[in-house]
Amino acid sequence: MKTFRLIFALILSLPVLACNAQTTQNTSATSKTGKVEAYYFHFNARCVTCRTVESEAKADIEMLYPELIKSGKISFQAINLDDPSSKAIAEKLGVDGQSLLLVKDAQKINLITEGFMYARTNPEKFKAIIKEKVDGLLNL
Repeated sequence: MKTFRLIFALILSLPVLACNAQTTQNTSATSKTGKVEAYYFHFNARCVTCRTVESEAKADIEMLYPELIKSGKISFQAINLDDPSSKAIAEKLGVDGQSLLLVKDAQKINLITEGFMYARTNPEKFKAIIKEKVDGLLNL
């Protein structure tokens, strides 16, 4: 009976231990800069929508946050996943496909779905989504 209780307690505690280990790994893997970094990860072959997601996201961030870009608190970078030099940043952020990431410290928000849905058909809605997410990261 004691063995059964011990095994039962061990089974119940495993998810708690696993969650704590994952949280520690996420926070220690990224540096705390307080900066919001926008990354558009893409491949060589890109359709019109893919190019539009990049151009709209970049233009929206530049238009919405010009002072924060100048001060270095926000940045935008397009990264070609087919370029071997992009491997390190893609691995660091856990990216293996097209993504539009907003990153602040250990927080990551992927807006690629919203980009594909709205960048061409409703760019104002896409801009509003970007503003909402970036403002949230900036705690505005």
